[in-house]
Amino acid sequence: MSQRASLEKELAALQRDILRMGSMVEEAVFNAVQALVTQDEVLAKQVIMNDDQVDMLCEEVENRCVRLIATQQPIARDLRVIITGIKIIINLERMADHAVDIARSALNLIICYSATVADVAVQGISKIGGLVQQMVKEGLDAYVNDDVERARQMCNADDEVDHLYNRTFKAILDLMEKEPENIRCYVFLLLAALRLERVADRATNIGEDVVYLVTGEWEELN
Repeated sequence: MSQRASLEKELAALQRDILRMGSMVEEAVFNAVQALVTQDEVLAKQVIMNDDQVDMLCEEVENRCVRLIATQQPIARDLRVIITGIKIIINLERMADHAVDIARSALNLIICYSATVADVAVQGISKIGGLVQQMVKEGLDAYVNDDVERARQMCNADDEVDHLYNRTFKAILDLMEKEPENIRCYVFLLLAALRLERVADRATNIGEDVVYLVTGEWEELN
């Protein structure tokens, strides 16, 4: 096998692993939000337990990227593929960490939950979660298809996430004033909302990585 064919094979394997990791992170974010909204203790614990698999895959991909740079001495587009791969897996790993934090908030919410906790707070988290999950999916689709326009459109959704986050944040603060007996529960909901907003920021980073991969230029999308 020629050196070029060998490199192309390695880069294809790299992309497959990144997409596999992306799928795991998508599932983690979805399950964490579901656990919070439905107060599912088993699902929340599953998200936390599965994080080790994401961490292991992240380390494997990082090592592969370093090895490729050291042994293949890639240039131009090939080098961008590897650099982008490193940046994307770092963002995905951080997303998985945020999903774990949301799952922990879900477990804490289960402990303190009462029937008087306002549904509007949980519904706000659910809406943010839906938008964020779509951003993650669109970012990965843009990556696999080298779709710059899709990456830019996905990043525009971050403004909608920020708007909904700010509205939910204010609504929960108002509820904390009106229902001091439920402050502990509302704190965990605030933390979950914050983590989801951070996941959206990481998805935006992936969009920027896609633009760099395709164009060779860094572009701030938010």
